[in-house]
Amino acid sequence: MATAPQIDIGIEAKDRVAIAAGLSRLLADTFTLYLKTHNFHWNVTGPQFNSLHQMFMQQYTELWQALDEIAERIRALDVPAPGSQAAFAELTSIAEETGVPAAGEMLKQLVSGHEAVARTARAVFVSADAANDQPTADLLTQRLQVHEKTAWMLRSMLA
Repeated sequence: MATAPQIDIGIEAKDRVAIAAGLSRLLADTFTLYLKTHNFHWNVTGPQFNSLHQMFMQQYTELWQALDEIAERIRALDVPAPGSQAAFAELTSIAEETGVPAAGEMLKQLVSGHEAVARTARAVFVSADAANDQPTADLLTQRLQVHEKTAWMLRSMLA
């Protein structure tokens, strides 16, 4: 069997590994937030049911699509992407919700989750910038825009 050619994209191997490690944390946070948002979509109740149910569906759909973009960037750096519950549990900064909180608490947890993902994404900029990795920086910028805007919208519902 032929071996794949070595990667030569202008980013040193050690830098690709460092960037991929940060992106792996971003992937884990995104997956954990996706799962929490989907759980809340299924289980929300109360007077805001319809609006929250629809909003959570839009949010988990966006997060689901982001998972593929993040994982594919890790693979483009020639590093395996994490893909198990155990790996995500080890890498995430977001606490899993095992119960069914009230709608207001769901909103608070999602604000916290989106802010956590934004912090994780922002932290990866250091290694991406140091390696002159514009595609990763672009991905991070896009993710930051989504998470900061979503956190603002969720916070606005709590006012």
